[in-house]
Amino acid sequence: MSDLHNRKVYHPNEEFAKNAAIKSMDEYRALQDEATNDYEGFWGRFAKEKLDWVEPFTNVLDESDFPFVKWFDGGKLNVSSQCIDRHLDARGDKTAILFEGDRGDVQKITYKELSKNVNKFANLLKEDFEVKKGDRVVIYMPMIPEAAYAMLACARIGAIHSIVFGGFSAEALKDRIQDAEAKVVITADGAYRKTKPYMLKPVVDTALEGETPVKKVLVVERNNEEINWVDGRDYSYHELIKNKSDVCAPEVMDSEDPLFLLYTSGSTGKPKGVQHNSAGYILWAQMTMEWVFDVKEDDVYWCTADVGWITGHTYIVYGPLAMGATTVMFEGVITYPDAGRPWKMVQDHKVNQFYTAPTAIRVLHKMGEHEPANYDVSSLKVLGTVGEPIDPPAWKWYYEEVGNSKCAIVDTYWQTETGGHVVSPLPGATPIKPACATLPLPGIMAEIIDEEGNTPELGEKGLMCITRPWPAMIRGVWGDKERFIKSYFGDVKKDGKPVYFTGDGAVYDKDGYITITGRTDDVINVSGHRMGTAEVEAAILKDDNVAEVAVVGKPHPLKGEGIFAYIALKSEVSDEEAEKKSINNIIKQEIGNIALCDHIIFVPGLPKTRSGKIMRRILRSIAKGEEITQDISTLEDPSIVEKIVAMAK
Repeated sequence: MSDLHNRKVYHPNEEFAKNAAIKSMDEYRALQDEATNDYEGFWGRFAKEKLDWVEPFTNVLDESDFPFVKWFDGGKLNVSSQCIDRHLDARGDKTAILFEGDRGDVQKITYKELSKNVNKFANLLKEDFEVKKGDRVVIYMPMIPEAAYAMLACARIGAIHSIVFGGFSAEALKDRIQDAEAKVVITADGAYRKTKPYMLKPVVDTALEGETPVKKVLVVERNNEEINWVDGRDYSYHELIKNKSDVCAPEVMDSEDPLFLLYTSGSTGKPKGVQHNSAGYILWAQMTMEWVFDVKEDDVYWCTADVGWITGHTYIVYGPLAMGATTVMFEGVITYPDAGRPWKMVQDHKVNQFYTAPTAIRVLHKMGEHEPANYDVSSLKVLGTVGEPIDPPAWKWYYEEVGNSKCAIVDTYWQTETGGHVVSPLPGATPIKPACATLPLPGIMAEIIDEEGNTPELGEKGLMCITRPWPAMIRGVWGDKERFIKSYFGDVKKDGKPVYFTGDGAVYDKDGYITITGRTDDVINVSGHRMGTAEVEAAILKDDNVAEVAVVGKPHPLKGEGIFAYIALKSEVSDEEAEKKSINNIIKQEIGNIALCDHIIFVPGLPKTRSGKIMRRILRSIAKGEEITQDISTLEDPSIVEKIVAMAK
């Protein structure tokens, strides 16, 4: 990263900053100093200010059984009440969820309507399915309002929900059902994608073959396609919900009662059930909505993620609703029917905050570079990115063409395990550098350290860690205490005490800003030199004709590993060898000869899940000439794998 210390700085929009939640770096530093000087006092203050307690907490933080910490011990509340009930008097007629379907159908669900729908759903689960506090409920749903109702209904009655992304296979679904010992599955017959119906219920049927803890399946009929109904197990949501009361008293929950499980891929191949608990999670979800996105009372906020991922949990459902915002739910594909779809939605719904992944930004840039200019996107105030470091060319287009060079870009760094953002710019305060996560949020003690707990020299890579517990942190791996400790607190110590290691590498610049360099296990060892794939990819993306890139290691007889790059170009080139030479020249300039690519192939696209994640394991197998054994049926375009295999031979 040769330009790490010399990146252009973009200062906050002065007019925007006047009304921002955090208006200046002085305010930011004051908050961080408050947390440093009185950590428990800082969090206790916000917990009292932001949450409605049934019974107040008696202790802010208990670390006696670290890393199994307790936050706000003694406190009692209900997360669905935080998201619904407390808004009914002041915001009952305000739109809570603004839903746009794949085909353009729109629903505006007010907080009063949300309350009635969630209460009915909660009563259905209690009365017809005998779901009680502590039971696990798996949700396998498309992006429709009923998915949010299901989440909030579980929270209302104290059931622990576990959402499985609707693109996962039957086997993946079965694994998660079995591990959580779920007694109920909530699903839909299917949904719409590019105006055509697709099916979910048949996947559930396959997942439930053989021995299973599931007793009943609730089916929301979205696309009304023909499905198989199993007598005594499968029930129609629309039939059962008709006669349910819209009054359901919320279960009183302890601060540390589990709210949900969300499974992430583990290094062992067995998914990890990340557990988040009630009070700390909902507190941080709300605080980051207010600080990072600066959502105001009349704003319309849109996160393009799916509720099957943590981004959808925290920043489509729980965070926006906890603060009483209007949150957009979108069923479709943001590039369909064309790359103008998101900008048309911004125009139609007067969206103020837009939050999406760098992969989506790059695709929108490639498919519709000038599309934002065809729509009125002047309502936008804050743009966000999530999921991976954003490369400078995509950042520049996002800032200039989408944000009209006036919107702050909040490049948020966080994980499923952190519950919410941990490192991010504040749109009214932080001077921003492209492709840089900037600074820890107030209250988050995030540091780059080495394995001995020391701060690396300026510009040298270290390990991204959080050195003190925070309210929204993972509370455990479901059913596996040892795995929780080993996965997150087993490698790095500071002052002799284990700290949370994110698994990511990072580097400080001269201003103390943090740049994430990628997974420490996503490295290529070339002649004894370890390089993060993100760094090589960032260099390649500086070529103006590169739309997307994924870099992996390939065994090399002399170097140990060589670098293999899969590159999707914006436009075809007449001389591929000249283009490859040009790309390697950029790498030479940015990193050095050690990082030159031994293999470059130009591909029509990259194998990605429907959420936009690049499947690097498949690309590694192709580079090594191995047979593809992974399930590719859940990819956005499974045929892309066969095409790449043919090109790589």
